[in-house]
Amino acid sequence: MPPKSKSGGSKDAGKGAGAADKSKLKPATSINVRHILCEKHGKKEEALAKLRAGAKFDDVAREMSEDKARQGGSLGWKTRGSLLADFEKVAYELEPSSTGNPKIGEVKTGEGYHIIMVEGRK
Repeated sequence: MPPKSKSGGSKDAGKGAGAADKSKLKPATSINVRHILCEKHGKKEEALAKLRAGAKFDDVAREMSEDKARQGGSLGWKTRGSLLADFEKVAYELEPSSTGNPKIGEVKTGEGYHIIMVEGRK
């Protein structure tokens, strides 16, 4: 089921996923986040290649993630302070997007390499 969106969605049209857009994000206290966790850099690069080729984020997560694979990488709603600091910093800077056209971020933590997308903010 697609995530509920409070915006019209058109504000993201034509924009890149660049850092210049993050200043336009409203502050959030929680995010609905998904990730793909890979222990090895090569596997993370393979997952990124699939995403760039148009594969859906949740399908790639089910196939390649080493965490939460059965849920399509969904971690659900997470509040500030409930995630690893490095992961949270990247996740809270991402614009919400859909699994079919994800805006992704990457970070390496003690758990491995994460590819992150955010479905909602509040």
